[in-house]
Amino acid sequence: MKVQRIAIVLTVVNLLLLVFVLAQFSPTIAQGAAPVLRGRALEIVDSEGRVRASINVLAAGPSVPVPDGKIYPETVILRLIDPNGHPSVKLSASTQGSGIFLGGDSDLTYVVLKAEGVESSLKLLSKGGREQIFKP
Repeated sequence: MKVQRIAIVLTVVNLLLLVFVLAQFSPTIAQGAAPVLRGRALEIVDSEGRVRASINVLAAGPSVPVPDGKIYPETVILRLIDPNGHPSVKLSASTQGSGIFLGGDSDLTYVVLKAEGVESSLKLLSKGGREQIFKP
């Protein structure tokens, strides 16, 4: 009989504790969007962990060769990458200008539109190697 009373008392205490815990429980609600997302770079990956999009700030310096011999300026670049790892879209901006690259299904087909300094151009390259450059 004593064991039964102890079991009943423990059951009642457990029920009271359960009611207390459930009364304190409130579902987690999203706080809304963060006003600003800050970082040095952003990468978006697919379900297999491959980078499919990135935004980077590339430091200025002579580490990247530039055809005209100038020092490569600090550049912000957005890349959209296909499943094979080839950048299909590049959008870049620096103090010297900006440009957009649109790639085809191979490295031999692309469009480059750029404004650099006081000049602008549009370059088209087809798979057969045919190239056209338009300048105003």
